[in-house]
Amino acid sequence: MPGGRLTQQERQQIALGLADGLAYAEIARRLDRPTSTVTREVMRNGGPTSYRAELAHRATERRTQRRKQPAPGGTEAVSQAHGRDAEAVRAYEEVFTTVVMASGMPKMMSRVLACLTLTDSGSLTAAELAQRLQVSPASISKAVAFLDSQGFVRRERDERRRERYVVDDDIWYRSMMASARSMAQVVETAQEGVRVFVPGTPTATRLENIARYLDFVSESIARAAEQARAILATKPESTDSPS
Repeated sequence: MPGGRLTQQERQQIALGLADGLAYAEIARRLDRPTSTVTREVMRNGGPTSYRAELAHRATERRTQRRKQPAPGGTEAVSQAHGRDAEAVRAYEEVFTTVVMASGMPKMMSRVLACLTLTDSGSLTAAELAQRLQVSPASISKAVAFLDSQGFVRRERDERRRERYVVDDDIWYRSMMASARSMAQVVETAQEGVRVFVPGTPTATRLENIARYLDFVSESIARAAEQARAILATKPESTDSPS
């Protein structure tokens, strides 16, 4: 099985495979590469609908050049904590960010969420985020405001009174509940539209169907989020026999 980096020709084959609707596993089989290699390549370069071989090749060359430069502010030391492979950590962070972006989250917000999630402490200040991501404090502030509104981060003060942004085990619960509340607002607005456009008319019927569908989905999300939180928060009983 060939090793090393993907060639430009292999990237063109990946692009053709995606255009033909082939699964990652089939593209990988044709290239004699691991499926994970193809998946990572596509997800870090725009996803299956936006992947372009030439752009992906140039982006990889730029990443290679950046990795040859000294890491700023001790990032290299953080990446290698616990014996981790620094390059593997960087590659995974890119994949994680791309997958979050594919779910609909803007790029900078995705980068900040990935940075916080993949930090052992799960907590960073605005200055630390700006240094790690090499962006302006204003970009961090805007991203955090969005993530906070969606329930993905919470704010706290440390012993030096600095504001820290935290991800914890409840972020996905909070984000799901925020999503359910957002859907509930759409339901309420759609129901109001039914009255405005007169019940029984095509537009009113369409709005009524939207309201019924999203009402069911939002209630299901909220119920599932509550159940999952309760189940996952329950500590398994110890099987040790009393001494």
